Amino acid sequence: MLNNFHPSTIICPITSKVNNGVEILRIRLNKKSNNLPKESDILVDQIRAIDNKMFLNKIGSLTEDQKIKLIQNIKNIIAE
Repeated sequence: MLNNFHPSTIICPITSKVNNGVEILRIRLNKKSNNLPKESDILVDQIRAIDNKMFLNKIGSLTEDQKIKLIQNIKNIIAE
């Protein structure tokens, strides 16, 4: 759920240009299980804040395991 009290949200962008062998920097999203149009990767190392007005449509969702992996990978990147 978006924070209605702050004008921006911190996100990790996704790309459909998947790349193998960079598990710390990317998390693979499956087309079917994540409800996406294409197989994609979360770009963990490209964290940024974007204006909440940029959120137009929900395009997919993460599994619980992917959420845990995303949090762990963000911690690994920030700690290094």
